[in-house]
Amino acid sequence: MVSVEIHGSTRSEFGKKGSRNDRKSGHVPAVMYGGDEVIHFNVTPAGVRHLIYTPDFKLADLVIDGKHYKAILKSAQFQPVTDQLLHIDFLRLIEKTPIKVEVPLRFKGVSPGVKLGGKLIQHLRKIKIKTTPEFLVDELKADISKLDLGQALRVREVIVPEGIEIINNAATPVALIEIPRALKAAAAAEAKADQKVAKKKN
Repeated sequence: MVSVEIHGSTRSEFGKKGSRNDRKSGHVPAVMYGGDEVIHFNVTPAGVRHLIYTPDFKLADLVIDGKHYKAILKSAQFQPVTDQLLHIDFLRLIEKTPIKVEVPLRFKGVSPGVKLGGKLIQHLRKIKIKTTPEFLVDELKADISKLDLGQALRVREVIVPEGIEIINNAATPVALIEIPRALKAAAAAEAKADQKVAKKKN
């Protein structure tokens, strides 16, 4: 798995006033939960860019005052108007301790329905899983090589590696091969023509 090293320093001020002062000085307030302690620290916007602004799932190698921690990003808060990064929550990874995370869903194979002119519609881009740090993966895969026109793939058909439990409802659609209007119209016209031929024979 890809890991992003992020350097931080413990915060001396807390509360709204402390957070405002930290942001004015160009920092982003952050908190790391997990284990026996809750650590409040600051990071820089540039330091977390490759962890925050990406569709990929990555680990955070936090270096706080010289001490290393393995963690994952739990949430990030943004200013609704300016989109400024306001606050980050991290969860420390502790061996054999279960965690719940969302990882990207990727497809493998080529759909026969797509080859016939259908369009692959992805309904679910992330899958929520429960696992422990030693079994953590950065993505899950679903095989679409048997999906024909009009067919759907569901959560129950996602490939699940060892040590991972999918939390999403098993019946939830993951992807669909949509039939374009042109193909529907052609099929309808063909069916109508077949009916005419059948009537003439009768």
